[in-house]
Amino acid sequence: MTTATALDTLRPKLAAIGQDHLLAFADTLPPADLDHLSTQLSGLDLDALPALIDQYVTTKPEPHLPKDIQPAPYYPNDPTADFRPWDQPHFRAVGEDLLRAGKVACFTVAGGQGTRLGYDGPKGCYPAGAVTGKSLFQFFAEAIGKTGHKYGTTPPWYIMTSPLNHDATVAFFKEHDNFGLDAVMFFPQGVMPSFDMQTGRILMADPHTLATNPDGHGGSLKALKVSGALDDMRARGVEHLSYFQVDNPIVKVADPVFLGLHAAAPDSSAEMSSKMLAKAYPEEKLGMFCVADGTLQIIEYSDLPMDRQRERLPDGRLRFLAGSPAIHILSVAFIDKLNSDPRFALPYHRAEKKVPCIDAATGKALTPDAPNAVKLERFVFDAMPMAARSIVYEANRDDEFAPIKNAEGSDSPATSRDIQTARAARWLESHGHAIPRDADAKCRCTIELSPATAIEAGDLAGTASPDLAPGKEVAI
Repeated sequence: MTTATALDTLRPKLAAIGQDHLLAFADTLPPADLDHLSTQLSGLDLDALPALIDQYVTTKPEPHLPKDIQPAPYYPNDPTADFRPWDQPHFRAVGEDLLRAGKVACFTVAGGQGTRLGYDGPKGCYPAGAVTGKSLFQFFAEAIGKTGHKYGTTPPWYIMTSPLNHDATVAFFKEHDNFGLDAVMFFPQGVMPSFDMQTGRILMADPHTLATNPDGHGGSLKALKVSGALDDMRARGVEHLSYFQVDNPIVKVADPVFLGLHAAAPDSSAEMSSKMLAKAYPEEKLGMFCVADGTLQIIEYSDLPMDRQRERLPDGRLRFLAGSPAIHILSVAFIDKLNSDPRFALPYHRAEKKVPCIDAATGKALTPDAPNAVKLERFVFDAMPMAARSIVYEANRDDEFAPIKNAEGSDSPATSRDIQTARAARWLESHGHAIPRDADAKCRCTIELSPATAIEAGDLAGTASPDLAPGKEVAI
């Protein structure tokens, strides 16, 4: 079908749903621009647009807070905890068997740019090492390689980029020879059109380009399907996907204990499981795992009244303790069901934003000084209530969480370096290595521990003592 024929077919369909302005400049466009516009328009689900606009754009959904909200049960990181002891060696063995059998893959959501960090490039390329400055991507690659070394099978790695950073990400990996990994697959995140807040009409960035926005981390589940990644996993015998975001250099990329709980815990359907962090204080801005109206789900910190977030148990722990760091395991079969069964379609979330666009009548560029558009996105955690039985496992915050989100202050490169050093020092001390510390017990040198050396403390057994003189910077 020629571009002209395709547009002739689309024109009455667009007119029927009030979106024919998208072709206002088609007759004046050069062939390449016309092809680009035709491709974008052909990718729209025109039949679904009217209901979507009515539900989320021209109508502003009222926030709904469930009436019955209870703290979510979880498996504590300490398996001997009085409130819920559990058999950690058993579940670790289950997870290790899955890794040896090649049934696990890793999935990194890496569509963001390093703009907030003052870095011009994909966020995964950002230098995160406390000493070497190695990139976030290299941390994950080394951890995946170490996992393969320990268990005899290296998990394949799937990386979701964005249209903005896809080419730069692929080029970065090519420059570094995929960091020695054989099975790495890249695919871009999907996009949604941006809608005029008042009329529901799709905005245009220029006469041949729709204004679009990324479809949210929940869109990653659709991207896995349409990219062919799910088919690739099935061909490799992969059954479970370890999901993590791009900003945490010390994340456990394929945690055998977590995998075992996901696959074999009696209260898990082995469809979707999540890690939690114990909130450091009530006001910490983490979504909270809750059981709401009988269903496990995440409630945003801004939605739950603060007096409830400050409630404490008799032992002093926060009652609503379980915060989400966006670390999950999903089964390949569950992801497929979310894509193929309309009953399991993720809901959209509405955000009002300022979106530069053109006037649909004149083509004049418009730069709004107030929100003019609605962006729609999906969140991956909305899949959790769709699992038959979903579990939560507590991560060791000190060992697994050193995110780099902000240029300064909390969750910054400086705090990440401190956490990396503190973790390395603890792990070395557990094997008898002396650590120089000041009066406040803070390590007096900077230590970067490569995941190729250790992804858990036990991997350091038999390691030679490094020179950890005060003030030194040491990479191990």
